[in-house]
Amino acid sequence: MSRLPVCPECLGKLHPIVGRVCSICGERVLSSYARLDEDGLCRCPVCRRVDHTYYRAAAYGSYDGELRELVHLLKYNAVRPAAAVLGRGLAEVLNDLAPSLESTVIPVIPVPLYKSKRRQRGFNQAELIACEALKVCSAGGRFRLRQDMLVRVRDTHSQIGLTSHQRRENLRGAFAVERADELNGQEVVLVDDVYTTGTTASECARVLRRAGASKVWVATVARTLKMASKYEEVEGLQEQGLDGSGLRGLPTQAQETASAIET
Repeated sequence: MSRLPVCPECLGKLHPIVGRVCSICGERVLSSYARLDEDGLCRCPVCRRVDHTYYRAAAYGSYDGELRELVHLLKYNAVRPAAAVLGRGLAEVLNDLAPSLESTVIPVIPVPLYKSKRRQRGFNQAELIACEALKVCSAGGRFRLRQDMLVRVRDTHSQIGLTSHQRRENLRGAFAVERADELNGQEVVLVDDVYTTGTTASECARVLRRAGASKVWVATVARTLKMASKYEEVEGLQEQGLDGSGLRGLPTQAQETASAIET
């Protein structure tokens, strides 16, 4: 499909996560946990107890409503122009991360699909979104898309309905690094469309670090938030008198994309 079948009103409802988020995993932090630790970071209850294989994870928006529908249009309906709008959200995340990145040039590594899944879908949505993000990212000169570094070496079952242990076992051994010599000592940004439980990001980060990456940052367009967190986010929007439009400039750019972009 060459046009984005989404009205400007729906695109105007796209907005970033507002309020306090965990500095490590990007989850919304309820007020009782909003204090900063001694290192100046705000951690959710999980990240106070668990050390992740990735360094930090950040997302543009909550995986629901119009943002969820946009991801589905790309992922399951092959509406490729949706990648440009989603890429603008990812670009916001990359711009936010850029000041904290120490390297001059940072590889951006999309979470790969297994070869049969990619053939069936015709594309890797994470790669498309990353490509679009780097076109508009103000710090794009520092980022290099590297879709050749991480590969998926075996297919995996759907993660839906699995326990956390089953999710980890399902993905164990599913990823491998190519060109490990180019990765040694590098900090990298792993990108995907959605951060759900963090199992995929954690496994990819584990493999990348084992191959020599010094730090793995995770950037996604969307993130699944806990119900309590969603409730507090809605309250935050209402208190600020916001309906989701005009935040970070994404809706205006998205509307332009909806009316002008063609594949």
